[in-house]
Amino acid sequence: MNLSAPFIHRPVATMLLSLAILLLGSVSFGLLPVSPLPQMDFPVITVQASLPGASPEIMASSVTTPLERSLGTIAGINQMTSRTSQGSTRIIVQFDLDRDINGAARDVQAAINASRNLLPSGMRSMPTYKKVNPSQAPIMVLSLTSDVKEKGELYDMASTILAQSLSQVKGVGEVQIGGSSLPAVRVELEPQLLTQYGIALDDVRSAIAAANQRRPKGSVEDAGRHWQVGANDQLEKAADYTPLILRYQDGAALRLGDVAKVRDAVEDRYNSGFFNDDSAVLLVINRQAGANIIETIESIKQQLPALQAVLPASVKLDLAMDRSPVIRATLHEAERTLLIAVGLVILVVYLFLGNLRASLIPALAVPVSLVGTFAVMYLMGFSLNVLSLMALILAAGLVVDDAIVVLENISRHINDGMAPFKAALQGTREVGFTLLSMNLSLVAVFVSILFMGGIIDRLFREFSLTLAVAILVSLLVSLTLTPMLCARWLKPHVPDEDSRLQRWSEALHTRMVNVYDRTLGVALRHPRLTLASLLLTIGCNIALYVLVPKTFLPQQDTGQLIGFIRGDDGLSFTVMQPKMEIFRRAVLKDPAVESVAGFIGGSGGINNAFMIVRLKPIAERNVSAQKVIERLRANLPKVPGGRLMLMADQDLQFGGGREQRSSQYEYVLQSGELSDLRTWGPKVTAALKALPELTAIDANEGEGAQQVTLQVDRDTAKRLGVDMSMVTTALNNAYSQRQISTIYDTLNQYQVVMEVNPKYAQAPETLKQVQLITADGQRVPLSSFARYERSLEEDRVNHEGQFASESIAFDLAPGVSLDKATVAIEKAVAAIGLPSSVIARMGGSADAFQSTQQNQPWMILAALVLVYLVLGILYESYVHPLTILSTLPSAGVGALLAILLTGGEFSLISLLGLFLLIGVVKKNAIMMIDLALQLERQEGMEPEESIRQACLLRLRPILMTTIAAILGAVPLLIGGTEGAEMRQPLGVAIIGGLVLSQLLTLYTTPVVYLYLDRLRHRFNRWRGVRTDAALETPL
Repeated sequence: MNLSAPFIHRPVATMLLSLAILLLGSVSFGLLPVSPLPQMDFPVITVQASLPGASPEIMASSVTTPLERSLGTIAGINQMTSRTSQGSTRIIVQFDLDRDINGAARDVQAAINASRNLLPSGMRSMPTYKKVNPSQAPIMVLSLTSDVKEKGELYDMASTILAQSLSQVKGVGEVQIGGSSLPAVRVELEPQLLTQYGIALDDVRSAIAAANQRRPKGSVEDAGRHWQVGANDQLEKAADYTPLILRYQDGAALRLGDVAKVRDAVEDRYNSGFFNDDSAVLLVINRQAGANIIETIESIKQQLPALQAVLPASVKLDLAMDRSPVIRATLHEAERTLLIAVGLVILVVYLFLGNLRASLIPALAVPVSLVGTFAVMYLMGFSLNVLSLMALILAAGLVVDDAIVVLENISRHINDGMAPFKAALQGTREVGFTLLSMNLSLVAVFVSILFMGGIIDRLFREFSLTLAVAILVSLLVSLTLTPMLCARWLKPHVPDEDSRLQRWSEALHTRMVNVYDRTLGVALRHPRLTLASLLLTIGCNIALYVLVPKTFLPQQDTGQLIGFIRGDDGLSFTVMQPKMEIFRRAVLKDPAVESVAGFIGGSGGINNAFMIVRLKPIAERNVSAQKVIERLRANLPKVPGGRLMLMADQDLQFGGGREQRSSQYEYVLQSGELSDLRTWGPKVTAALKALPELTAIDANEGEGAQQVTLQVDRDTAKRLGVDMSMVTTALNNAYSQRQISTIYDTLNQYQVVMEVNPKYAQAPETLKQVQLITADGQRVPLSSFARYERSLEEDRVNHEGQFASESIAFDLAPGVSLDKATVAIEKAVAAIGLPSSVIARMGGSADAFQSTQQNQPWMILAALVLVYLVLGILYESYVHPLTILSTLPSAGVGALLAILLTGGEFSLISLLGLFLLIGVVKKNAIMMIDLALQLERQEGMEPEESIRQACLLRLRPILMTTIAAILGAVPLLIGGTEGAEMRQPLGVAIIGGLVLSQLLTLYTTPVVYLYLDRLRHRFNRWRGVRTDAALETPL
C-alpha cells in the first residue's frame, strides 16, 4: 500500500493542505506567549503572620509552631519551611507537583482557621496566605524618587495609585512594594515626663485609641428630610494628636504633646530603599502564570506616561529593572539560529544532489513542517522560550531527513531512467516503512521523557513534545507534499544536460561509494575486530561518564545579578546603612553594571540588605555575568561587620522558596533541637570554608543577636502590685513600634504607632526609666523588682519539616564542577562526625542535581527500552531492533568526549543531547536494515550481499541526513550572545555524537546485522522454525 499515492495524484488538494498548515501555524505563532523558560507552576503557598515586638524565639514557639502543626496535617505537602525573625514569620508550603493550587489554598485557609485558638491573643490580625511561584523571577522593577517628598509619601503613592493601576494590566500577577512603609502618626513618648506626671504607657495608648474612632453614627429625619449623623471622631494628622488631653491634673489639662513628640512619619522606621544614588521606593512586578512576558512588559511601559502624569511633578518614576531586552535578545538569537540551521540543511541537499529544482523541495517541506508545529504548540498551551526554540532549531536538521530520504530515493530512480511521476510512486512505496520506523522510534525517545515525572518532566515537556510534534508533522509532509512536488517539479534525467555541480556531486559520490565499498569489505572480513571496537565504545561510555564534570543546569546569563548584604548578628539598622552604601557604590563603579536597586531592612531583617544589579547588554560588557561576579568579589572593599554575596540571577530557581538565598547552592542542617544547630552549625561552616572547591560561603548562623533579658523577682513584683502582664504590656508599648489605632482614609488605612523616643531605646540601661502604674496609682520602676542580663539569642529561627534548620549557601570556585564540590562537601562533613540528631543534606539546585543524577541512567534505559518495543512491533522481530540500537554507544562516546575536549560540563541540557542522539543515530541503521530486508525478500539475496548493497545504496541519504543534522546543530555553538550558555552544551553533545557515530556505525552496523542474523538462524533451527526473510513481514 502506498499512502502517498492519493496526494501524488491530487496536487491541488495537497498544495492547499500544505497552505492550510502554513496558515494555521503562522496565526498560532503570533498568539504564542513569550517566556525565557517553559511555564513551571510549583504549587507553593506562603503564610505570613506578624506579632510586633516579639523576639524570634517567641515568634517561633507561639506563632510558627502552632501554624506548622496545623498546616502539617494537609495531604500532599512535599516540603514545609519557615523563616521567623523579629515580629514576623513566613511559612512556605510546597505541595506535590500534581496538586491543584486552588484546592491547596482552601486547605491552607482551613488550617489557619483551625489554629486560631492556639495563637497569641495579642495578634492584631490573623495570618494571611498567598499563592506564589518561586520559579518565576520578577519581570520589572520600578522606582519612585523625589527630592521633596518623604519616603512614606512615596510609598503611599506606590500603594494607592501605582500598584492598583499596574495590577489591572493584563498579565500582571502581583505587585510588591519595598523600600519604606505607609505613612503613620508616630507618638514618641518621653519616659521621664511620664514618670513626672504619673502616667502609665498603657494610659496613653488607651487615650489615643479612645480619641480616634471611626464608627457608624446612624441618621435622623423629620417629616420631610433625612440627615446622616457625622462627627469629628477621627484624628488624621500628627497636629490633631498633639493637643489631645490625656487627663486634667491640678485643674490643668495634660496633653499628649506635653509628654511625647508626635510627628507624621512611617509605620516602620527600619526600612529603606535605593535606586543608584537616590533613596527610592521600589515596585517589584511579577507576571501571571502563562502570561506573555514581552506583551505584559510592553503594556506596563505604555501605562508609565499616564502614571507619571498623575504623580506630583517632584516625583520621578523610573524603570529600575526590565527583563524584556535580554529575553528579546535571547529569543532573537534563537530565531536567527533557527534560520541559519534551515539554510544550512537546505545547502546540504543542494550540494549533494547538485539540482536546484530538487533543492527547492526540502526548502518548502522544512518550513511547512516547522511552521505547522506552532499550531499544535498553541493548542497545547506552550510558549516561545529558549527550550522550545532549541527544539525547533534541532528539528530543522531532523525534519529535513524525511524529505531527503524521499527525495534521494525518487532522484535515484529518475537517474536510472524512470519518469518522475512513476519514480515518485515507486520511491515513496519503497521508503514509506523506513520513514514510519525512523519517525515513530524517534518520537518514542522524546515521549519517554514525559514519564520521568518531577522537575525533568516539567522543565523538558515542551522541548520533547515540540520536537515530537515537528517530527510527526514532518512525516505527514514527507508523505504528502514532498512526493507530489517530486512528481511535478523534477524532470526526467538527461545525462548530457547535467550541470557542472551535478557532475561534480556524482563523481564525488562515486568515489566515496568506492572507498566505502573497499573499507566495508575489510570490516566484514574482520568481524571480530569490528565487534571489539563496538564493545570498546560501551566501556568508554562508562569511563567517560564517570570522568566528565557534571552540573545541574548551565549557569545562565540573564543580564542581572542578585546581591545579599549581611551584617553581623546584632548590628543596628543605623550601623548597617553605611555598610550597605559602601557596597552599593563599589558595585555601581564596575564598568559592566548599568544600575543598582534594592532595599535594607523590612521583612529581611534590620541587618540584611538586598540588591538587584542590572548589567549592560553582553555586546557592551563582553564578559559573562559570572566573570563580572568574580571581578566584583576581587575588587569589593573589606567592610568590618558586613559582607556582600553575589549570584547570577537564574530564570529557574529551586528550593521551594525557603528564603532569599545568596547562592543557587546550599547545604542544609536539620535537628529537633535548636541547641544542636548552634553547636554543630559553626563546625560545618568552618569545614566548608576550608574546602578549595567552594567560595562565597554564607551561613545564617552566627554568635547570635544581642538580647536583654529581664529577670523579674515575682515575689517582690506581687508585693508591689505588679503582675507579668503589666510588665510585658509596658515593654511592648515602649519598644515594639506598637500600632495602637487605625486612621481610615478613602484610599487606604494608616496606623498610629507608639513607642518611647528612640533616644531612650539605644542602650539596655534605658529600661530603668520604664515605670509601671499600679491599680492604686503607685509608680513602680522596673528596677525595683527586676534586673536585666545581656545574652545572645537567635536573630532568626528557621524550620524545615517542623524541625529547626540552618542553611549554608555556597558557590563553586572557578573551574570546579558541582559533582566534585558535592563529593568534597560530603567527605568534609563525614569527617566531622555529626550526631544522629543532626541531619545534613544538599539544598537548592544542589539537591535537585543529586536527585536527577541518580535517575539519569534509568531515564536513558527507559528510552532505549521504549525504542526497542516500538521497533520490535514495527519489524515483527526481536533481533533487528538490537542491530539498530547497537549504533548508540559510539554516539554516547562522541558526545561525552566532545564535552570533555571543549571544557564543558554534563548537564540536563547535555542529557537532552543524548536523548536526541538516541533518536537520530539509529536512523542510519534503519535505512540500512530496511533496504537489506527488502533485498532479501524481493531479490532473494543472501544477508551478506543484501546488507552490503543496502549500505552502498543508502550511503548518500545517510551522509546527507547526518551532515544536515550536524549543520543544523552548528548554529547552537555560536557564543557571546544572549542565551548561548543554554544552547552550546546541546550543540557540543549532538555534533560530537554524530561525528563519531557516523564514522563507526557505517562499519559496525552491517557486522552486527550479520552476527545477529546468524544467531537468529541458529536459534530458529534449534526450535525447528523456518528462517526465510520472506516470512518476516514488517507492519
